[in-house]
Amino acid sequence: MASNDFDLLIIGTGISGLSCAIRAAESGLRVCVLSKESKLSECNTNYAQGGIVSYGIGGDSPEKLAEDIIQAGDFLNSREAVSIVSGEGPAAVDSFLMDKLGVPFDRAPDGSVDRTQEAAHSLRRIYHVKDTTGNAIETAMLAYAAKCPNLELRSSRIAVDVITNTHHSTDNQQRYKKPRALGAYVLDENSGEVEAYFAPATVLATGGVGNLFLHTSNPQCASGDGIAMASRAGAAILNAEYVQFHPTVLFHRDIKRFLISESVRGEGAKLMNRQGSYFMERYEPELKDLAPRDKVARAIYFEMEATDSSYVLLDTRTMEVDIAERFPGIYATCQKAGIDIRNEPIPVVPAAHFFCGGVKVDSFGRTSIPGLYAVGETACTGVHGANRLASVSLLEGLVFGLRAAERIAKKSEDIPLGLAATIPDWVYPHEEEAMDPILIGHDIQNIQTTMWDYVGIIRTKKRLARASADLNYLVHRVESFYKEAELSKKLIELRNGIVAAQLIAGAASSNPVSLGCHYIR
Repeated sequence: MASNDFDLLIIGTGISGLSCAIRAAESGLRVCVLSKESKLSECNTNYAQGGIVSYGIGGDSPEKLAEDIIQAGDFLNSREAVSIVSGEGPAAVDSFLMDKLGVPFDRAPDGSVDRTQEAAHSLRRIYHVKDTTGNAIETAMLAYAAKCPNLELRSSRIAVDVITNTHHSTDNQQRYKKPRALGAYVLDENSGEVEAYFAPATVLATGGVGNLFLHTSNPQCASGDGIAMASRAGAAILNAEYVQFHPTVLFHRDIKRFLISESVRGEGAKLMNRQGSYFMERYEPELKDLAPRDKVARAIYFEMEATDSSYVLLDTRTMEVDIAERFPGIYATCQKAGIDIRNEPIPVVPAAHFFCGGVKVDSFGRTSIPGLYAVGETACTGVHGANRLASVSLLEGLVFGLRAAERIAKKSEDIPLGLAATIPDWVYPHEEEAMDPILIGHDIQNIQTTMWDYVGIIRTKKRLARASADLNYLVHRVESFYKEAELSKKLIELRNGIVAAQLIAGAASSNPVSLGCHYIR
């Protein structure tokens, strides 16, 4: 077997990719996991603060969790997918994350797992590790994966495109066959070479699209890579208009992308405008500050508009817990920003946070292309509908990562004999242009500004039309530049970003119905 031939290729090192890798490797498959970052832990999972849904306090049940997920998702959810997550998820958190991997979830005084409350949950059911839950999960998963036989972790490897027989084979008869995924072309950032990785099953676990927007809680790596690669390969994309904006991201000149967890409001903090008035009761009289994220984000937007402000305030002085002890990461970062959150409120604004749409998959993560799977935020299972319920994203990634692995292991098959040999080596431009970081940076900023201004929290028909026109103009320029330039991580992200942005803007333009986090004014 060649060094780049595997039974399973996974692109992405978050909770969905790693859970899939661990389960598959322990089933006997030879697995390779790629990260485009030099640091394997750099992904959205690592930055998740609030926690992960499991068994709740006070008469919780799969049916009650499912009801909360569906109500938050404005009833657009896939009932089958919600049933799977609510039925299988809590047990997987206990058995896989806690018992198997040893994730050190916080404990209550009686020794049971401590659970917190978050918006739109009917009771306390969120397992957490202070306010750094994602980091604790990511650390435990990487440590376990590193010891797994049959599992290779490779960093600084950037997937360029999914390899399919119909797109890439030199055998002209393959164009008449059904498309199937064979692996991916991958740039080794250290050597600058593009290599073909082959596997009968390829899993896209590349995260979301937050970095397509000017303001986001996501790390820079969330550039829509998997969605764009799947789309270019011909896979179906679903619900792309539903981009969730988190209501509370720190508003500060020097500290960007820092989330103030929804658990802070779950523990009693309240939103107020700069005049000192609490306002959520005017927008959501029943749930107030614990309304679903889409409604809270819009309320903040309208409040900022009405008061001509760039931010609102999150009053942490109303909390019933010691915020420094319960949320040490948030407390320390705010201290660094000169804000003592024990005695003064936190300036916050909404920012792009989570992609509820993605690559359309079935209940085992299979896309419309045989051999190609998608899990986590890259995938659209239908769990989230039009708006995600807090702390369900990690749960969905875990459940569907495990389910995809089990399906792949059960139905493992080889690439047809000789087919891989018809896939050519990567073709480099005859005269490669040196990468110009100024041009790439400017185009990325154009995408981010366009998406924030025209495809943001509040959308209009005119804004969406302008977004589509501007992005359509930009895509031709980017593709032309891509074909001639020396490949780099930033260039690949730019190419993927413009495709993902077009998909989101196009879906939003085609849907005149306001629902969840797709809101047309």
